[in-house]
Amino acid sequence: MLNPFLKTLGFLSLLAGCAGQSQIKPAEVLDEKSGMTVGALQEPIEFVESARSPSQVNGRRTSFAYLGPIEWDMMGQITYGIWIHVAPGNDTQVSDIHAPGAVKLILDDGAVVLSLMDPPKLGHGPYQPIASWGQTAYFAVDAPTLKRMAASSKLTLDFRTGDGTIDFPPSHETRETLTQFVRARGITDD
Repeated sequence: MLNPFLKTLGFLSLLAGCAGQSQIKPAEVLDEKSGMTVGALQEPIEFVESARSPSQVNGRRTSFAYLGPIEWDMMGQITYGIWIHVAPGNDTQVSDIHAPGAVKLILDDGAVVLSLMDPPKLGHGPYQPIASWGQTAYFAVDAPTLKRMAASSKLTLDFRTGDGTIDFPPSHETRETLTQFVRARGITDD
């Protein structure tokens, strides 16, 4: 029988080892309908409407956005994209995210205007919409952009509105999660 002190110490060591790891892990699945291998995160990264946005004068944070990187691999032909879902609250109006230039990704080294894309036809998408009233779109990115996202200490989504933009910073630190995704997909300089 183990000493209670050693049990507690072992449990705390296990917790400490887990604490430094990202909450969102990369995943890979084979889409049976298309035969395509799909690399994604187990769940998308959450973003929360900035308190500086005009609709936040009352202090309520009612709007969320989600981002998920994706790799589609069809027998060595690799395509990258990001899935974005925005779920505006009652006080927030977001323009159609499918319109050209409606969504920007803000990184340390500047803005990336996202271009809409049609994702491959799959039996099941890598991410599911969070809110039925939200908007969902796929945007094309390349491996260098994914590496920039992973290396950036700033990662914000900007959505166009009728009279300006609304920014959504992440609800938690994203670099470790995106770095794990990039490494799992083999997107490295080595």
